[in-house]
Parts: sequence; C-alpha cells; structure tokens
Amino acid sequence: GREVIPRSVTLDRPEGKGRLRVKVGNRDLYGLDFKWVNDDQIVTLMYPADALLLERREWGNMYGRIKAVYKGETRLAEGNEAGWSALAPLISTADALHQQITRIEKIEIGSINADLEQVRLKIRAFEMEHPSSAPSSPARDTREKGKIDHLKAQVVAAESRYLEKTVELETLRTQFNEYSVLMVDANGRGKQIPVGQIIRALRPNEMNLLHKSWIYLTNVWSVLSTEPREANTEGGIFPAIFGTVMMVIIMSIIVVPFGVLAALYLREYAKQGLMVRLVRIAVNNLAGVPSIVFGVFGLGFFIYAIGGTLDTLFFPERLPTPTFGTGGILWASLTLALLTVPVVIVSTEEGLAAVPREFREGSLALGATKLETILKVVIPSALPGILTGLILAMARAAGEVAPLMLTGVVKLAPSLPVDGSWPFFHFDRKFMHLGFHIYDVGFQSPNVEAAKPMVYITTLVLITVVVLLNFTAIVLRNHLRKKYAGSVL
Repeated sequence: GREVIPRSVTLDRPEGKGRLRVKVGNRDLYGLDFKWVNDDQIVTLMYPADALLLERREWGNMYGRIKAVYKGETRLAEGNEAGWSALAPLISTADALHQQITRIEKIEIGSINADLEQVRLKIRAFEMEHPSSAPSSPARDTREKGKIDHLKAQVVAAESRYLEKTVELETLRTQFNEYSVLMVDANGRGKQIPVGQIIRALRPNEMNLLHKSWIYLTNVWSVLSTEPREANTEGGIFPAIFGTVMMVIIMSIIVVPFGVLAALYLREYAKQGLMVRLVRIAVNNLAGVPSIVFGVFGLGFFIYAIGGTLDTLFFPERLPTPTFGTGGILWASLTLALLTVPVVIVSTEEGLAAVPREFREGSLALGATKLETILKVVIPSALPGILTGLILAMARAAGEVAPLMLTGVVKLAPSLPVDGSWPFFHFDRKFMHLGFHIYDVGFQSPNVEAAKPMVYITTLVLITVVVLLNFTAIVLRNHLRKKYAGSVL
C-alpha cells in the first residue's frame, strides 16, 4: 500500500513525502516480507510477464526467475522458460507425494501409535491391579503371565507395522526431496528450493482477470479448508473454525436445559418472595462478572477438582499425565455455559411471562396436570423467548477468548476433537478457536506485517460464523413465533 510519511524519523524519510510498501517476499534471503520505498527513490515501475511467484510451505513466497531445475545433481532444464515448463508437472507429483506422506504420518502411523499407547496403558493397569507383592498361586500366575504375554505380542506386532511404515515413509521422502529448482531474485541472488516445498508456481503478471479471480477463489477455499503453517501466519484456519463451531454447539446443548429448568422453577414453581428476588438479583449480577473470573473458576473447579477426580477414579494408569485434569473442549464449553446461563434464564423468564394466563387456565380446566400444561402449552408458547436467549448466548460465547485461554484453547492443536478413532468424540482434547487465533496471529506473531491478512480473514470468518449460527436460530424462532401466535416475543 501507499501512504504519506506521518512524521520524520530520519533524513531519508522526510515528513509529508509519499512512500510505497512493497512485498518483497524471499524471507530466507532478506529476513522480512515487506519493504518501504520512498516515492523519490522510484525511477520506474515494471511488471515483467516472466516473473515467477512460488508459494512455499516454509519461508513465505519466493519471487524471481528460474535459473535451472535439478534432479539430484543432474540438471534437467536451464533458463526461465524451460524451467517453467519442467516445473509444473514436478509440483503436481510432489503434491501427490506430500499427501501420501501426510496420510501415512497422521493416519496410519498415528493409528499405530494410538494402538501402542492403548496396549501400554492396559499393561500398566494390569500391573496396578496385580502388584508383584500380592499373594499368588501357580494357576493365577499362569493366567497373569498369559495375559501379559498376549499384550506384549500386540506391542511386537504394532512395532513391526511401525517399522514397515517408517521404511515406506523414508522412500517417499527421498522421492519428495529428489527434485529442486534454482531461483534467482531481482538482485541476482540465487536460492535452491526443493520442489517438495513448493505448493504452487504462478506468473501473476501474465494473468487475465478471470484467471486472477479463479486464483482468489482457490485461495479462499484453501484458507477455509486447510491447516495452518508457519506459526499460524500462513495456511488455513479450518481447525479454528471447527473448534469454534463445536464449542458453541456443546455449550448450547449444556446451557439451554439448565437455563430453561432454572427459569421454569423461578417462574412456575417457586413461591414469589424475598428468596426468589435475591436469586434473580444474583442471576442478573452474574451477567456482569468479567469473563476472566469465569475462566479462573473453570480452571479451579472443572479442571482441577472435577477433572482431577475423574483421572484418579477412571484413568489411574495414565497418571501423572492428565486426561480430564487439564484443559479441553468439554471444560471450555462448560465454563462458557456458566458464563451465558444468566442470559438464557432472563430471556426464558420473559418468554414464560409473555404466555397468556388464559392458556394455562384453559389447559388446567380441561383436566391437564400442571406438568402437562407446562410441557404441552407453556414451553411451546415460550420457545421464541428461549431461542432468543440461545441466540444471545451463542453470540457471546463465540467471541469470548479470556476464559478459553485458561480452560483448553491452544495455539495449534495436533488433532481435532472429532476424528475416526474410538470413541470418535474426544472431549478431553484441546482445540483451536477463531478468537484466540486472531489474538495469537495479531499480537504474538514474529512477523506482524505478514500476519495482517490472516488477522483480517480470521476476523471476517469469525463474524460470518456468528452470523450464520444466529441466522439459523432466528429462522427457527420466527417459524415457532408463527406457529404459536399467542407468544408476544
């Protein structure tokens, strides 16, 4: 972008003069992605059609021209045009190899490691249940030895499969790093880059509007569907989107029943007096408590107290490594449910109060019990108010960051809370969140200028996710409002 220098810092940057910010890329050569150039230093602007952009897995973009393409030490092509023709099929092959390597590392070897860990835990649990100091008998010793031998045989089989996959992985990595391209920047500095590190190669200056639009759309899809790289400053934000949506859904499943039950008791069952007024005051005051206080409470009560107890009772073989005694998506969702339950209670009470008294009396006059009246008449009529509370709760929970920093959010999650391994839903896992991703990339990144686009796109996606969640709830609420026209909400 271009700007006017706001204040003179040095003689070569006079106040009031214009300057242009240029993305130079080539971070491994220059150390920075961007450079400011004063207008009076610019002699001419050129857009050479043969200039090449390499999007890399590490070190950002590379700008320059191809000098040569190599297979090991053998030169396959020399010159920019010949190298450009030779590079495209090599990138496609390398991308296919990269997908194979990723699949083996994350799925196949990951599954083997999970099996090994499960067997290790079974052996430890068996040893804890049958300590060597316990009284023994020949028959019991034989049974125990047979079980241990069976588990150890599983370990040997898993390790054998692991070695096979390791050999296959090394073969693929050798092929992956077999080809390289020698690039030359605008200053004539050379840099040899493995083709496997190149995601794609483009010539932006010779693209027409249609081609640029297609590249833009593919970039948008890549951001939404891939995992981050380069300390979250590049790549995609799919894990953060998934974590945010899943956390909001879990929070909604928890907060609505508790909020509705509390509101029903306060409005329909509790005797209206001093105690109920004090409870309502306390509920309203909870809505004004800073969110970080809820985070501290979630850390102390949910994680250390409840999670630590669960680990001691149900996962002793895993200790001292915590399972539920550390941050996770379940505890984060419970903390945010506690944070947003006052909103649901107040909104539900307003919905219940808006149900005409004649509805209740007519139901009771027809012989229905109070419970039947509440379930069949009152709650359906108050559903728009309940959904209003849910909408407000989702909007607040999706944007909260401070309590999540204490209860389970991380900079980079190695795996999603939902995957193909049993039990499929892993509520003990840590997760990524769009709000924390904005904070991390915007304020904790070592390369702030390069991270700005990621901050903006993540913010836009967070707003879009909140709008879509709210829009879905609003559509449902309007449908119920038409169905139960007696409700005034």
